[in-house]
Amino acid sequence: MTRTNARELVVHLIYEMNATGIGADEALSLRFAEDYYPTLAEENELYSEKPNRKQLDYIRLTAAGATEKREELDGFIRQYAIGWRLERISSLARAIMELAIYEMLYVEDVPTGVAISEAVELARRYEDEDVVSFVNGVLGSFARENAK
Repeated sequence: MTRTNARELVVHLIYEMNATGIGADEALSLRFAEDYYPTLAEENELYSEKPNRKQLDYIRLTAAGATEKREELDGFIRQYAIGWRLERISSLARAIMELAIYEMLYVEDVPTGVAISEAVELARRYEDEDVVSFVNGVLGSFARENAK
């Protein structure tokens, strides 16, 4: 599994945690249960391969971190999504931006440009072009003022 695939998996986890209110430990436990994980491949090819140790560490770090810092991350999204209430932003676009901002602030081995590029590509997989442009604009504005 590539880092790109692991990143997409984290977005799925953040989306699930935001929707259900469960914590990172529980979400990770449920998602990676031996009898459950393989069944996900029937719906999404992403799950056809299990993450290796390095990718699993990244998944745990970013899923837990983004959940822990959600209020801060959403504050940045509110600040840079000018004219948009957080509730108007699709849950998936929000999860994508939460992960990207978390990576820019807290994950040392992810350059800002990579975090934005990967977020835009993830948005492109799931959202229409208007949302992709919106995600790119919010993250670009955030990066200009805040990224490491």
